[in-house]
Amino acid sequence: MSAPTHAAHHRNGLGIAYRMAAMVCVALLSAGVKWAGARGVPVFEMVFFRNAFAFVPILAYIAKTSGFSVLKTKRPLGHLHRSVVGLIGMTCSFSALQHLALTEATAFTFCAPLFMTALSALMLREPVGWHRWGAVVVGFLGVLIMVRPEPGHMNVPGVAFGLTAALGSALAMVQIRQIAVTEKGPTIVFYFTLAGTVLGLAVSVFHWVTPDPLTLCVLIGSGLIGGVGQLFLTEAIRVAPVGVVAPFDYSQLIWATGLGFLVWGELPKAYTLLGAAVVAASGLYILHRELVRFRRATAQVGEPV
Repeated sequence: MSAPTHAAHHRNGLGIAYRMAAMVCVALLSAGVKWAGARGVPVFEMVFFRNAFAFVPILAYIAKTSGFSVLKTKRPLGHLHRSVVGLIGMTCSFSALQHLALTEATAFTFCAPLFMTALSALMLREPVGWHRWGAVVVGFLGVLIMVRPEPGHMNVPGVAFGLTAALGSALAMVQIRQIAVTEKGPTIVFYFTLAGTVLGLAVSVFHWVTPDPLTLCVLIGSGLIGGVGQLFLTEAIRVAPVGVVAPFDYSQLIWATGLGFLVWGELPKAYTLLGAAVVAASGLYILHRELVRFRRATAQVGEPV
């Protein structure tokens, strides 16, 4: 194996490790939010703790890498729009965790690539071929399997929050693609975290619930873990291509299933796993078609594929 090939394999392996570590962090954060919510902590108070304590690892990372000059921005309104849709997604995600089993709430996050494909066509005017539209349709059939829209079976609040969270996440990704032309990753993360801290505190002031010591520790730990998870996501993309690391996002379901069983004795339902598998397969196919499209575009302009 040549030296460049060995180095590429090493970077890909490191990127995959970072991405899987990020999914462990996301699963732990979700479990912490669900646990704190069951003990009476309001959703916006959890949003505050998640973002305020995420600043600890995020600021340390910025200081060590790019320096604080990276916080200068040319797109304040762009950050505001990204933060609004991202916080809608986060708030709905935290709310879904109060209504659904951890595995089910996690499975709904897999809908984000489906929404993003549709939104890219509508908002960014990107061409979306029949392959990707077909994957979107199949993916939403998987959603129907998960939600079981039958009288007495469908958890309406949980499904509504879960799908809105996925839509908010997709909108945030579209906004990030729009501002990433001039804004760096740490800049985007910083201003989103700042917005979440301010919003969470501003709303929580009116109905603050002082958590007991154990719940406070869980909230602080969830914020720190959330920040570390964000950094792992950033590093994964920095060292390896998206097409290599993105499929490992679905490993989050494994960790969520294990935590759900260990903490709450939850066992995932067969239709949840089947629907999640269909949605995940659709998301992976969309990723595959994106990579095919990218390779064709680079080949047309004479760049190495």
